[in-house]
Amino acid sequence: MNASAAGQTQTGDRTTNAGGILLSVFAPEARENPYAPLAELRRLAPVLHHEELDTRFLTGFADCQAALSSPAFAVPDRQWLERERPEWLAHPAADYFYTSLLGTNGPAHERLRGPLVRAFGPRRMGALSAAVEKTVDELLDRFADATSDGGAADFQDLVGYPLPVAVVGGLIGVPPADQEHFHRLGRDAARLLEPVRSDEDWRLADRAVAALRAYFARLLDERRARPAEDLATALLAQAAAEKAGTTEAAVDAERPLTDQELADTLVLVFVAGFETTAGLLGLSVHALLTHPEQAAQLRADPGLLPGAVEESLRWDGPVLMTERLATRPTEVGGVTVPAGGSVTTVLGAANRDPRRYPNPDAFLVRRPERHVLSFGAGPHYCFGAALARLEGATLLGRLLTRFPRLAPAGPPVRRASACLRSFDALPLAATG
Repeated sequence: MNASAAGQTQTGDRTTNAGGILLSVFAPEARENPYAPLAELRRLAPVLHHEELDTRFLTGFADCQAALSSPAFAVPDRQWLERERPEWLAHPAADYFYTSLLGTNGPAHERLRGPLVRAFGPRRMGALSAAVEKTVDELLDRFADATSDGGAADFQDLVGYPLPVAVVGGLIGVPPADQEHFHRLGRDAARLLEPVRSDEDWRLADRAVAALRAYFARLLDERRARPAEDLATALLAQAAAEKAGTTEAAVDAERPLTDQELADTLVLVFVAGFETTAGLLGLSVHALLTHPEQAAQLRADPGLLPGAVEESLRWDGPVLMTERLATRPTEVGGVTVPAGGSVTTVLGAANRDPRRYPNPDAFLVRRPERHVLSFGAGPHYCFGAALARLEGATLLGRLLTRFPRLAPAGPPVRRASACLRSFDALPLAATG
């Protein structure tokens, strides 16, 4: 442990204990509730350097927010990949990830993000509300049919995953007949978010990324020939206008997005648009059903729906942690992180920091003044956050009204992931 790392906690048993607690967070048995060991880790070592992983785990709200927001930190990008992990360059998934919106910084990031910010403007979001409501009602019809005999059904399979897939698929322009094939591909591509990637992770991610890139390249070709009212068409139109220099955006654009960048942007929108949102939906429903007094408050006052979604994001959000690199020697949490040094912001721990949220382990739909880090912060704040919140509030409102006796019908199955929190199965009964 170097000098700065040694200074981040008391030495001796305290540091050793904190290291053991950190390892316990990654154990399968901690998937149900990693928050107790994370609270103890924050108490013992709010900034803990893990030498083998070569990263500093941050568990306090202020420290995580600073690392996510400050220009002194950046995401691992293509330059980092070539310098630190050249063996990954042969992977198609790495080529995609470290040139996408998730793996770029500064002007390169702004260039990729700009078209999406314009495409996800208030007008498009307003138009999506009716589509979300229609899709929710159709999927709840299917759930009602599956539980009409008084038995249980897997909510995640029937509603939790299909809802965001249908919404983001419709937004982009993916035909409904194609959408059902993307669940597995999205999960496999999302293995790139894991803090440690096995050979199997790379194999599955490579295959998924290749398939998704090919699909969206074909979709863009189709939209060039036959434009439609969708994001694929809108991005093509923006790129064409910028190339011709006929838009204000062209003045600031380094160059229009290439065909490959357009396809990769659609891959990211699709995968990110349903993977984490599916986690949010299942986690929110589970939180409410395991806190029936809070669900009763929500049924009595639908005005609490936006706050209930925020509390769900705070209490058990879909992304547990994410990494940043120091662009220069920087202090965080009283510890100096050297240039190039890694920090891992543990969002789940930050969202339960008692210095930010009194009684942090309680799930309270009326909790005042929430500002969660579940969608990140700073330049990489999730551009789809508003859509995810819309889907969550719409689903919870209709679900609790339509199924007043909804209840768990068996133990849920948590996703096997160190980074993403969601359910592989969430059995519920409508007549509990």
